Amino acid sequence: MEALEAIWILLLLLLAGALLAFGLYCCYLTYIHVKYDYIPGAPRASFFFGHLPIIWKMMKNQELLLDLFLQWAEEYGPIVRFNAFHRVSLLVLSPEGVKEYLMSPHYPKDRIVYERVSYMFGVRFLGNGLVTDRDYDHWHKQRRIMDPAFSRTYLIGLMGTFNDKAEELMKEMEEKADGETEVDVMNLLRRVTLDIIAKVAFGLELNTLHDDQTPFPHAVSMVMKGTAETRKPLFKYMPWNRKSVKEIQESMRFLRNFGKECIEERCRIIQNGEEAPLDILTQILKNAAQEGDYDDENMLDNFVTFFVAGHETTANQLSFTVMELARQPEIVMKLQAEVDEVVGVRRDITYEDLGKLQYLSQVLKEVLRLYPPVSGTIRWTAKENVIEGVKIPANTTLIFNTYLMGRMERFFKDPLTFDPDRFSKDQPRPSFSYFPFSLGPRSCIGQIFAQMEAKVVMAKFLQRFEFQVVPPQSFKISESGTLRPADGVVCRLRPRHQPGRGD
Repeated sequence: MEALEAIWILLLLLLAGALLAFGLYCCYLTYIHVKYDYIPGAPRASFFFGHLPIIWKMMKNQELLLDLFLQWAEEYGPIVRFNAFHRVSLLVLSPEGVKEYLMSPHYPKDRIVYERVSYMFGVRFLGNGLVTDRDYDHWHKQRRIMDPAFSRTYLIGLMGTFNDKAEELMKEMEEKADGETEVDVMNLLRRVTLDIIAKVAFGLELNTLHDDQTPFPHAVSMVMKGTAETRKPLFKYMPWNRKSVKEIQESMRFLRNFGKECIEERCRIIQNGEEAPLDILTQILKNAAQEGDYDDENMLDNFVTFFVAGHETTANQLSFTVMELARQPEIVMKLQAEVDEVVGVRRDITYEDLGKLQYLSQVLKEVLRLYPPVSGTIRWTAKENVIEGVKIPANTTLIFNTYLMGRMERFFKDPLTFDPDRFSKDQPRPSFSYFPFSLGPRSCIGQIFAQMEAKVVMAKFLQRFEFQVVPPQSFKISESGTLRPADGVVCRLRPRHQPGRGD
């Protein structure tokens, strides 16, 4: 009897403790609401969940969350509040705010957000590399070691590889360019950009363009899926997701193990005084040795970062370019005329040619305005500030998004109209409202690399082919770690008959 009473007392104490904890959490939520509710934002769907029920419904319907945020930006901006449980994030849609927080080294990346890709489902993914490192001094050491390998001067020497790999893509497409065969252009672009980054960065011949059995495209696809799924807090605990989680974990281990073997072999070659490939990896390892700051795991973090991000973003940009140009025949004609004038029927495109392809540059910039593969970045502020008259509390997560700002009438006239002329030299543009490669000291190290690569591939494509997308092409956008065309880009291709080309 006494034992039974003791059990009941214990249960009552546990219940009382739970009720007390629940009550304290409710009080804390109320405090958070009071602290932030002066900042404009959509009505919360739930006292406890904040705006999350709205997000969950959109995710279930496979709708793009950024389009909801764009509505909020237009209605509530320039600073918009977003509630998720007891966490509040602020969308900063202000050039003043972008300049303040992105151009300064004093605002680190948000810990909770970037830890999701540092370790994903318990496996080290991007670790403490350039993308995820929150310590500015440590990040700066890494960046100083790697900057020379991504300088324009060094990258000019890679034009031969850009041309060779792009030429392999053109030959693959030419075999299917009969006007009838449906060509999965996005898949081919993803494969060729993977081959390019492997060759110019790590001296590897992956040959994924021609080999469907190579494991690299699948591994990269799975880790990008993982970056999207980590946003769902209970994803890895659901029994029906175990297979996907395991496959994502195995893909991360595969990439890191492969990278480890590659780096160890290159270190051995350099230490033995053997002739090492003149690629980005060799340059980085030599710079690290000179700096006396080499860390195995950190080097591996950056290997995986370059390998994944170095092809994914460019492939998506090129895919969006082909998708959009398929409904812009007048722009295609102008592009083809420029390519014919600058490149003609030559196989190889020179670095000097890239500078002359001005209209192509404008088109690629306009694609990045409407379809930035990496839509934004996130910062943490430890101090209070005021942006456009709105007080930003200390210890707050801040979201900066070039997709949203690029589609706002406040910054770009007729923002949903595809107009490359807005990037011509004589056109003024608002500052700090366009940042597809981020801005400031933590801007993307590979942006010159990416745009050189994109220009070479796109110029060759326009030189060789007429194209049209296979209906139905929705032109919708999906997000899986990065933004990409929701339907892929399936085209029918025909050879172009250029002046001077005997075909």
